[in-house]
Amino acid sequence: SLEVGRGEVVGLLGPNGAGKTTVIKMLLGLVHPDAGEAMLLGRPGPDPAARAGVGYLPELFRYQPWLTAAEVLALHVRLAGVGVPAPEQRDCLSLVGLAERAGDRLGGFSKGMQQRLGLAVALVAQPELVILDEPTSALDPLGRADVRDIVLALKSRGVAVLLNSHLIGEVERVCDRVVILDGGRVAASGTLAELLGQRVLRLHLTDLSPAARARLAATGDVEQAGDWFTVALPADDDGTAVPDVVADLVALGARVHAAEPARISLEERLLGILRASDEGGAGGAGGAGGGQEQ
Repeated sequence: SLEVGRGEVVGLLGPNGAGKTTVIKMLLGLVHPDAGEAMLLGRPGPDPAARAGVGYLPELFRYQPWLTAAEVLALHVRLAGVGVPAPEQRDCLSLVGLAERAGDRLGGFSKGMQQRLGLAVALVAQPELVILDEPTSALDPLGRADVRDIVLALKSRGVAVLLNSHLIGEVERVCDRVVILDGGRVAASGTLAELLGQRVLRLHLTDLSPAARARLAATGDVEQAGDWFTVALPADDDGTAVPDVVADLVALGARVHAAEPARISLEERLLGILRASDEGGAGGAGGAGGGQEQ
C-alpha cells in the first residue's frame, strides 16, 4: 500500500518492471488490480468524479503534429469537460515556458518542448492530485529546474503530487517521501531522513591528543581507519556540530587535514534495498498491489 497526502510530494523509485507505471495506471483506472483498491481524493478510483480532479503526465504520449500548442491545450480542456477560460490556458502555457510558442504547430517542437506541453495539459484544470510519470526525461538542465519549481509550487498550494522518475537526484530535491517498489511490492518507504539514516562526519586527522580523542567520542560513535575517523553526528544536530567539533579539535592541538559531512546517498540506499530484496527472495514476480491515494 502507498498513500499521498495533500500538499505532499511522493516519489516512486524502483528498477524497470518494479510496478511503478502499473501503480499509476491502476490509480487512473487504466489497469484493474487483481486485489485491493485505489482511492482518489477520498473516492473509489473508478469514479469519474474522482478522476476529474487528477492531472496526469504519462511517460509516453504523442499529440497531433498539425495542431498548435494552444489548440492541444484547448482540446484537452474540452475532452476533460472542465471550464478553463482562454486567459488561464495561456497562463498555463506561460508557466511551462511555451507562451511564445502557443501558436506554433507541434510538428516543429522538440521532444523537450512536447514534454513541457504535456505538463501544461496535466496542470491546466488546476487538479488536486498531479501524477507525473518521468516528467523530466526529455528536458535539459534548465527545463528540469523549471519542473522542480512547478512541483514545489504545487506543493505549496496543497496539491498532492505523485512523481515517478529514474532521476534519483530530482527525487531527492523535491520529494517529502519516497516509496521504493520491487517486484510489485513496497520494498521500503519513508522520508528521506528515515531512508538515508544518520549523518556522519569524516575527518582526516593527525597529532591527536587523548583530549582530542575524548572530544571526538563525545560527539558520537567513532570508527577509525588509519588517519581517517568517521563520527556519527547527533540526530538533533542543527548544523553547529561540524564547525564546533572541528574548532575544538584544532584548539586541542589536532591537525585537521579534511572534514567531510556525509550521508548515504539515495542511490546507494536504493541499491542496498534492492540487493537485500533479491537475496531474500522478495524480488520475484508478482502483481503490484492496490495503491491508496488520498
